[in-house]
Amino acid sequence: MAISEITVEQLHRLLAADESTRLVDVREDDEWANSHIGRAVHVVLATVPERLDAFGADGAEQPTYVMCKVGGRSFRACEYAEAQGKNVVNVAGGMMAWWAAGHETVEGA
Repeated sequence: MAISEITVEQLHRLLAADESTRLVDVREDDEWANSHIGRAVHVVLATVPERLDAFGADGAEQPTYVMCKVGGRSFRACEYAEAQGKNVVNVAGGMMAWWAAGHETVEGA
């Protein structure tokens, strides 16, 4: 099955419209500390198998949006999570696109 994707603009609108929108950031600790989206949950890519709970309930109707720096690691996380029954959507362009669009971020662990 193909992994669904959305743009950062679509994600920005979803986050603004619905506080229950779930977002997982799979970048490394130093990347996260440098800058991340305030509502994101941090799950380092290598820990995804142990942290599947962060991706919502199996078969949940509302998807979990997954992002990284440019979209490759989040795509791999989506492939794994989807194979485990999670409803996930990759954020195309990742944080690079988010920053380029000028959207708000926070710093620190």
